[in-house]
Amino acid sequence: MPALPPDEIHRLHFINALFARVTGNDLYLAQQIKEGIAFSLAELEAQMQSHPEFAEKYDAAFNTAAATLLGKFFAAEPRQGFFHWDASRTVTSATPLFARAELMTGLKLLAPFAESTLLVTNLRPALLPSDRRATPRRQREYENALTYVRDLAAARTSAQAELHLLFL
Repeated sequence: MPALPPDEIHRLHFINALFARVTGNDLYLAQQIKEGIAFSLAELEAQMQSHPEFAEKYDAAFNTAAATLLGKFFAAEPRQGFFHWDASRTVTSATPLFARAELMTGLKLLAPFAESTLLVTNLRPALLPSDRRATPRRQREYENALTYVRDLAAARTSAQAELHLLFL
């Protein structure tokens, strides 16, 4: 088997971590899931061959497709809660006021479950856009946002509940 490029290895480990309950840390199964997601994005991948600048768009689409698939998996699990928060859904989603409102909605949905997963996507691109410089202020805002989400989830989750917090 030929060596995979670094971005493919990154996606493979990402899928393996995200779908650990399905794959049981079997990279072959993770590869199957990754290929399924990539197949659904074949048109975008073909465009990326002629336009390398679409790579970031492809990564975002891959993450969204993986999050959607994970949501479907957890929907079939009646004893496991799942909520996906996309920080770049709107221009203001990543700001503390709106983040709190959106996250509290998710945490309320997860409250009845003894085990649940909160998936946070696109927080980094929302606060540190690739088309702008990563200034110390922006980096500090990103670190503060990570801490804020962790603290809010810890404060609003029952001590008996197990919450898996995933950042993509």
